Amino acid sequence: MTLNQYNIEGFEHEVTAAIRGHWAFFLAEGIILILLGLAAILEPLIATFALSIFIGWLLIISGIVGLFSTFKMRPAPGFVWSLISAILAIVVGVLLIWHPIAGVFSLTLALIIFFIIEGIASILFAIEYRSSLPARWGWMVVSGIVDLILAAIILLGLPGTALWALGLLLGINMVFGGATLIVMALDARQLLPPT
Repeated sequence: MTLNQYNIEGFEHEVTAAIRGHWAFFLAEGIILILLGLAAILEPLIATFALSIFIGWLLIISGIVGLFSTFKMRPAPGFVWSLISAILAIVVGVLLIWHPIAGVFSLTLALIIFFIIEGIASILFAIEYRSSLPARWGWMVVSGIVDLILAAIILLGLPGTALWALGLLLGINMVFGGATLIVMALDARQLLPPT
């Protein structure tokens, strides 16, 4: 057994032990995520604006931290670019909080662009590797087509879709993430050694 194999197996053992030891926390987190996700699905408008404001605060905080670290490392190369980046993060964060509707629209446009790029990339990847993945490449094409359809639905429905798309997708993501945590927690609970 090589040293790297030992390190990887040791790491896997530690992760498994941590999951086993804290399965109840993962279960609780999964339940909370599902509840929040369902709330976001039922009220996508509120979730969309909350997401915009949350991202605004994240940008402001990261910009402030960036300014602090930029001035602490003033003699380092790239000072001007780091300064511009930090100021831009603060300005964009303030704009997202000050004008959440404009922020929601901008984030929705970014989501459309992401779906288009992701869809095209999935389709091209599937076509390129269809001989290596004969049983799965069709699913990758379908996934890419779904991404492109989602982009088209959101784009064609603008500006109305900007008010619900982010919140709905955030809610769906939270429900699936929560379900994954619950399954993982229940599996870890079954693996617990008898006491």
